[in-house]
Amino acid sequence: MTTPSRYRGQPVSEGIGVGQIYLGDAPDRANRHPRPATEDEVRAAFAAVALDRAALARQLREHGQDAQASIVDIAALIAADPALIGPAVDAVRGGADGAAAVKAAGEAQAAVLAALPDPDLAQRSGDVRQVASAVADYLGGSSAAPPPAGEFILVRREVDPADLIRLAEAGLAGAVSVGGGASSHAAIIARGLGLPMLAGADPSVLAAASGHHAILDTAAGELIADPAGPDLTAARAAAAASAHAGSPGPGEVRTADGEPVTLLCNVASAAETRLGLSGGAVGVGLLRTEIGFTGASGWPSEAGHLAQLTPVLSLLEGRPAVVRLLDFSGDKVPPFLAGRPARQQGLAALLSAPGMLRDQLSAILIAGRKTQLAVLVPMVRTVDEVSQVRAALAAAAADAGLDPPELGIMVEVAATAAAAATFAPAVDFFSIGTNDLTSEVLGLDRADPGTRPALAADPRVLTLIERVVQAAGTAGIKVSVCGDAAADPLVLPLLIGLGVRTFSVGAARVPQVAQQIAGTDSKAATACAAQVLDAPRPGRVHR
Repeated sequence: MTTPSRYRGQPVSEGIGVGQIYLGDAPDRANRHPRPATEDEVRAAFAAVALDRAALARQLREHGQDAQASIVDIAALIAADPALIGPAVDAVRGGADGAAAVKAAGEAQAAVLAALPDPDLAQRSGDVRQVASAVADYLGGSSAAPPPAGEFILVRREVDPADLIRLAEAGLAGAVSVGGGASSHAAIIARGLGLPMLAGADPSVLAAASGHHAILDTAAGELIADPAGPDLTAARAAAAASAHAGSPGPGEVRTADGEPVTLLCNVASAAETRLGLSGGAVGVGLLRTEIGFTGASGWPSEAGHLAQLTPVLSLLEGRPAVVRLLDFSGDKVPPFLAGRPARQQGLAALLSAPGMLRDQLSAILIAGRKTQLAVLVPMVRTVDEVSQVRAALAAAAADAGLDPPELGIMVEVAATAAAAATFAPAVDFFSIGTNDLTSEVLGLDRADPGTRPALAADPRVLTLIERVVQAAGTAGIKVSVCGDAAADPLVLPLLIGLGVRTFSVGAARVPQVAQQIAGTDSKAATACAAQVLDAPRPGRVHR
């Protein structure tokens, strides 16, 4: 009987997966002696990988997977970057092995990124390593064996987002990456697909036996190779139950005591929109518009916005569609804004470019004219910012011959939440972003491994959310929660207890959230929320 082997990692996309281990890295070429590559062959290998990634991005866009296409586009740009190609070519000119030169150039550039103080930008080093590995494989004529038939768990030193996209419908049951973290592009794709994944895994996992059965349990944060028979059977049952939980939910959601709740989904692509609607969401409560432009060299044009928005909003005719303005901040800063201080990015940058704001608003109005459209302003800090957007929206609507849609703000800054009563008369709705709000209140970096949605249950955070809900009630405007805490089983009942009746969650989580809402008694939730707000210490919340 084989003893199970366990490999730890950081859960970055939840779930449980069962399948054969598939080692996706190319075989080690250390003991091979191929003909030395020429400078032209090195350049050709980079060009081939760039073309491959660009072709994959086009294919994804044709299928409405715009967010995934934008991530693959970044890999194409990296493969065409002279800062990566130049050192590799120079090394080959000096007599170095081609594949080794490419790997060395990739490691050098990745090290520069990894040393950056911003954790989100530092994690981009994994993207460079992935491209360098692909180029080296192409150059050496080597590649990983094809995946096994049936379900499998991908294991790589650096899981490439393109891996997940290509293998999603080929039996991929989960992924394990030695590199990367929760904000890596691969993790973003995994969450959008509802695919369990570990990052930052124990490097010894790369020596796991390919083809052996394994369990990927993100709740435990581990990959278990060669599990015992009963454990494997139980895991398969759990995975099947999880898949069943993802079946279409009801069109209307009510709490156990009959309170109606509106359930929407957060999306950045047509694929996620279809997934959310099929799971029971009545519409979209947060459409992220910046994901497709994070690699842009300049502000998107109106035509560019229309190309991104139309595939999503065409699926939402007659349904709620809350479109957030460009939020170029954090790890979503494109190259043309990267040199600016943080305070000059995000909403500040958009307001400083009125023509660009007008182009986006015009595209939103045109693409969303058949939906129940609303516009959402991110990271608002002042009422004047709202006034500027309101005026621009009115002008764009007049030019289009349409009535202006509702205008709301993301409440994700602690000072804005505290002053919600001041903002309420200036807006049509509040959308509470728990991720940034929680991080600021608790003094955490969003990229910190310890950051998780359940921390929104802290009384300090809930007190601010309660203030926002009360201000909305007094002003007679709508309020929703669109942060990850809305899908957290600990926090969701507390939010219901505070009076929130509209939630927008990740597309893959809609059915599970619907089930939890249906099992929650709103009166009991209100009593529980009151207890938490009175808790003298955050540690008592869980108890």
